[in-house]
Amino acid sequence: MKILLSVKPEFIDKIFCGEKKYEFRRILFKRDDIKIIVLYASSPVKKVVGEIQIEHIIKEKKSFLWEITKHYSGISKEYYDEYFKNKEYAYAIKIKKAKKYKTQLSLKKDYNLRFAPQSFIYL
Repeated sequence: MKILLSVKPEFIDKIFCGEKKYEFRRILFKRDDIKIIVLYASSPVKKVVGEIQIEHIIKEKKSFLWEITKHYSGISKEYYDEYFKNKEYAYAIKIKKAKKYKTQLSLKKDYNLRFAPQSFIYL
């Protein structure tokens, strides 16, 4: 099973170059059979640009999660703290493998979606 996830373009670039090996989320999808995440690059790109395979998902108290992911987070501690503000727990999706599509895809034409998901959508 796959999901489509909206991600900022600068983070997608870091995923493809290997600098970012964790994708952080405040809320996680409920299904446990998700193996592939299709990456939608949000504004200004607004295209589906690739996909990642999930190695595993970590749920931890946010202070401990930072300690175990910080070297491959692809974000600053300040950004992390702001993103998880008022949250006790945080999620990190460990990226097993990233694949950049040769041709970027359209939400409407290729996925029959009228708009990007706020967080994610099951495909």
